[in-house]
Amino acid sequence: MRDKITAHILRHKLVNGIKWKDIADEIGCSKEWTAAACLGNMKFSQAQAEKIRNIFQLDDEATKWLQQIPVRGQQADSLKNDPLIYRWHEIISVYGPALKEIIQEEFGDGIMSAVDFTMDISKTSSPKGDRVEVKLSGKFLPYHEF
Repeated sequence: MRDKITAHILRHKLVNGIKWKDIADEIGCSKEWTAAACLGNMKFSQAQAEKIRNIFQLDDEATKWLQQIPVRGQQADSLKNDPLIYRWHEIISVYGPALKEIIQEEFGDGIMSAVDFTMDISKTSSPKGDRVEVKLSGKFLPYHEF
């Protein structure tokens, strides 16, 4: 059911020329979180779901689905071959070990949270062509003995 709601949202967004930033401004969240939520990877509050309902002309059942805890990352396998997403896999394949080494050298034995996390995507002009700038910020979570 959630896949059908996502497809409806994407279709309505396309047909009506709606931008993620506009939706985000309406619900009071970042464009990055809002896009993830509309794509089915985050849970909307009741107030947010009502606003999404109005934007995308959803029914009562769909509005309730938006408020359910999602099964995150379900699209991962189907998106592996998308060139843009593949490049993120490539970045992690090439730089992942270095990221791990540097984070653990500077913070200790632990991980960066993807739950207590923010992201900002912006466009930066460059003489060689526009650049995609992505800032990821996650809380450091140290491993504990027990």
